[in-house]
Amino acid sequence: MRLVLLGPPGAGKGTQARMLRDLAGIPQISSGDLLRAAVHERSRLGVEAAKYMDRGELVPDDLVLNLIDERLGASDAKKGFILDGFPRSVAQAEALTAMLLKRSGKGIDLVIALSVPDEEIVRRVSGRRTCTQCGAMYNLVSEPPQRVGVCDKCGGELYQREDDSEATVRNRLNVYNATTRPLLEYYGARKLLAQIDGMGRPGEVDSRIIAALDGLLSKSERAKASRGRDN
Repeated sequence: MRLVLLGPPGAGKGTQARMLRDLAGIPQISSGDLLRAAVHERSRLGVEAAKYMDRGELVPDDLVLNLIDERLGASDAKKGFILDGFPRSVAQAEALTAMLLKRSGKGIDLVIALSVPDEEIVRRVSGRRTCTQCGAMYNLVSEPPQRVGVCDKCGGELYQREDDSEATVRNRLNVYNATTRPLLEYYGARKLLAQIDGMGRPGEVDSRIIAALDGLLSKSERAKASRGRDN
């Protein structure tokens, strides 16, 4: 399976990408993780990317595409992959399609778009808290600590990252709605889009995604998914 996972920040993309990774045995590929790893390893592409990141600028599309193309050449991506956080614009989607067709003659199988109301996104993300000592993360809405403001693991103080403040979350939503949401129309016109209600318990969202993937799952994967729903 060749999948793209779309959704605003806080929609649950990471959780669902991990579920799909474990179900189908294909890697979750995050453009953000690729960039950070390349910079840390000081690879050729990482050194180039760092020049932009150090100035607080967006990394050019062609550089990100090169990183993704390089990652898709790894052996674990031969069976398929889940792209998480890319593409973020129609221009990136067109470049991705061209790259995939050139690489293997095959494009994306399905785009899964998680739909969550903006106010719920604000509630979820602004509820995140991080430990100052060990970095453990909590959520006042879904995974609160046992004691208010105190880490369960090490007793450290919990704080709200600037990225998780309400003002920052609303700004990120504005960027998503302006830049990434047009991808829904783009992929919808190509009959590649499955819009999934992202509200409810993780298991409920899992079931909706698995139903959308029914024609792409192997017999063993369908059986594995069924066992997961029964548990």
